[in-house]
Amino acid sequence: MDRLAIYLAVLIGSCVAGGFLIAAFALDYYSIWAFVVCGVIGLIAAYPAGYWVSRYIKRNDPDFNHRKPRQSDGILPDPKAPEI
Repeated sequence: MDRLAIYLAVLIGSCVAGGFLIAAFALDYYSIWAFVVCGVIGLIAAYPAGYWVSRYIKRNDPDFNHRKPRQSDGILPDPKAPEI
């Protein structure tokens, strides 16, 4: 996962969870389970949506360099490495 996808996953996950929470409140669900369910939905949707939006942005950017960097050893990407 690249750096842009990580940032987008955080933003998109919170927006999705917030949208579902507003919908739950509009339907008169004011319990702790509404928060839990909406948070889980946001967590599940965050990674795929962030990755997809990141790929879409990079595919449509004419100035983006699409060279593949070397594989990283850890979970987080190397800050000195080029974007993938």
